[in-house]
Amino acid sequence: MLAIFKREIFTNLGTLTGLVVSILFLTITGLFLWVFPESSLLEGGYASLQGFFDLAPWTFLFLIPATTMRLFSEEKRNGTLEILLTKPLRDWDLILGKYFSVLVLLLIALIPTLFYYYTLVELGFPRGNIDHGAVWGSYLGLFLLGCSFSSIGLFCSSLSSSQIIGFLSGAALCFLCFTGFDSISKIPLFSYWDSSLINLGIQAHYESISRGVLDTRDLLYFISISTLFLYFTKLILESRKW
Repeated sequence: MLAIFKREIFTNLGTLTGLVVSILFLTITGLFLWVFPESSLLEGGYASLQGFFDLAPWTFLFLIPATTMRLFSEEKRNGTLEILLTKPLRDWDLILGKYFSVLVLLLIALIPTLFYYYTLVELGFPRGNIDHGAVWGSYLGLFLLGCSFSSIGLFCSSLSSSQIIGFLSGAALCFLCFTGFDSISKIPLFSYWDSSLINLGIQAHYESISRGVLDTRDLLYFISISTLFLYFTKLILESRKW
């Protein structure tokens, strides 16, 4: 697993994938938080990063599938996947090595945003007048959200040798898991099960953690989603034997 992890990290950094994703993420969030007057933190009148944590999931919907789309698709297209699978390497080693490499890129993109937090702490009146618990809870929720999206993107990448299909299916499935259940719950036919449907979606659990209160049910939900799609990826890799 460690060898796969190192290879993917060096590949991503060597092809500037990690740098491009980080720059795009920081540029999009920076423009909305500091430049555009409608959403600028400087125009809000109070120290809060809620705008950032509301915007970040929607950028992840596209940037994370763009990062994961090549992980298995490129291996299939180049014929290197079969070579890897013939080596004394377990499926889980291959899957987790690639998965953890995406999580490192996720952290590379998130760490610079701590500057936003530091800026609001300094600008607050009095200094430090910000809900620190909510901020750190939101960062945890955002990282767990990224973990879930990464597992979904990895699964979609394993479905086809086309990176375009991997990206589009990954973005669509991330969108469905994030907000689709909430939309379905608003259909009159499903109104009786609205609360249950909402809790099936990622958005409800992300918003719950973002309040700064850690609930084991939310943590177990994110762990379950990530594990489920990683297991689905393993099934796709095993299908070559069927």
